[in-house]
Amino acid sequence: MGQPEYLSGPREAYRAGMTPAFTAMKAPDRLAVVSEAGQRTFGELNAHANQLVRALRARGIGPGSAVALMCSNRPEFVEVYAAILRGGYRLTSINWHLQVDEAAYIVENCEAKAFIADVVIGDVAAEVGRRVGGSIAKLAIGGAIDGFDSYDATLEEQSGQNIEDPSFGGTMLYTSGTTGRPKGVYRARGTQVTQTPTVTTTASRKPMKSGSSMCLCTGPLYHAAPFAYNLAQPINYGVGVVLMGKWDPEHTLQLIEQHKITHTHLVATMFHRLLALPEEVRKRYDMSSLELVVHGAAPTPVHVKRAMIEWWGPIIYEYYAGTEGGGTAIHSDDWLKKPGSVGKPTLGRVVEILDDEGKPRATGEVGRVFFQAPQTGRFEYYKDADKTAGAYVGDRFTLGDHGYLDEDGFLFLTGRTSELIISGGVNIYPAEIDDVLLQHPAVADVACVGVPNDEMGEEVKAVVVLKEGQEPAPELERELIAFAREHLAGYKRPRSVDFVAELPRSDAGKIYRARVRKEYWKHLDREM
Repeated sequence: MGQPEYLSGPREAYRAGMTPAFTAMKAPDRLAVVSEAGQRTFGELNAHANQLVRALRARGIGPGSAVALMCSNRPEFVEVYAAILRGGYRLTSINWHLQVDEAAYIVENCEAKAFIADVVIGDVAAEVGRRVGGSIAKLAIGGAIDGFDSYDATLEEQSGQNIEDPSFGGTMLYTSGTTGRPKGVYRARGTQVTQTPTVTTTASRKPMKSGSSMCLCTGPLYHAAPFAYNLAQPINYGVGVVLMGKWDPEHTLQLIEQHKITHTHLVATMFHRLLALPEEVRKRYDMSSLELVVHGAAPTPVHVKRAMIEWWGPIIYEYYAGTEGGGTAIHSDDWLKKPGSVGKPTLGRVVEILDDEGKPRATGEVGRVFFQAPQTGRFEYYKDADKTAGAYVGDRFTLGDHGYLDEDGFLFLTGRTSELIISGGVNIYPAEIDDVLLQHPAVADVACVGVPNDEMGEEVKAVVVLKEGQEPAPELERELIAFAREHLAGYKRPRSVDFVAELPRSDAGKIYRARVRKEYWKHLDREM
């Protein structure tokens, strides 16, 4: 009996969802996953993926079915992903910090036929399992969970040999749900997007290479960006990945040096904290192995990104996209010519700036950012036709951001529709004010929001987290306002400053500005 067609080459393996099998055939002992919870070679990863597909099939779960995964950064997460791709399943990875009601909603909404959970959230998982009932398969990773079968024991019952009939699967990830319930970003089977388009298609000037590259995962795998860049791309390229648990700036430098990391994905707050390390700590570690550092998700202040390029070199590559798709990208050399830009469209994508009536805006004028939707593989919000319709204007869709295109076609973001501060009828974009205040030596983090003003409707307030060793004081408030006055037009500067211990941010580093704002409007009869 000859070799199966899907092992005849990397393209054939990818189309079948069997790329780990192809790598395992060529280099079975190559490390695929390194983590605090253990490691896997590509041979082990491939065998476990085959075992899991057979285990799900034995429970009557066939291609097209949904599998919900609630798991920390550990090897089993990667195994489940590898099984999903070859089994024809649809994976929904769930934030393991969610509470019972939130997690149960997603498990039920995605119509999961299997629920796989990590023992670190055993109590939550057990209650979610009771809520969704006994009609779905439940597997526990890393230990016992009430009502769940053992993941390890279940796999041991099955053969690790390559399955004979792979079927390409994909994902349905959920939006963060900053307003209302989170929504699944759904595409018809066979057109799933499993990698961040702007990263993989431009592939940057330093693409991952099987056998020589090593990737560092700095964020939670349940989030779209780390999932795409730190899991989907390396595993499909035959490249190993080092999984971090809780992120720490110095530990990041240690891992880069120890494992000779070539590729990683970071977010703006990580840049800020890395730069805050004492100079002697930053110089202690060898960063010369780095070839490409990708970042996106949240805006990065110009001075922060410039400092990172000066430290690590012109290897920093920024993208703008969402779980829904889209895509612009910019390399360091172009960014240094266009500081603050998120780049130009990738792979023939079209970016347009439209006003509230759907009409094009002129060069330099701010409006909503729209992308041309692809002919095939268009997303919809799962079981939510109204929200889907609200994201599209004809054959274009938006992620909800505002921005403008300059004379050379580079995109600059100014904020989200819901974040606008309107003072005296003038639009103010809070991210611009944030960027200025973050340059003050006392400021660790900041979120500017609009607060009630009887005359102007709203005025700007800066909500500030101070660096260690700094103390809130009226004198410091006046100093920050004066600092902003030096760099911003008068109507943009904060009228007041509040000091807080921390600000609400997503795992991707995005500020939950609506939550900050709500505190200042909650006693007024005004719709948030």
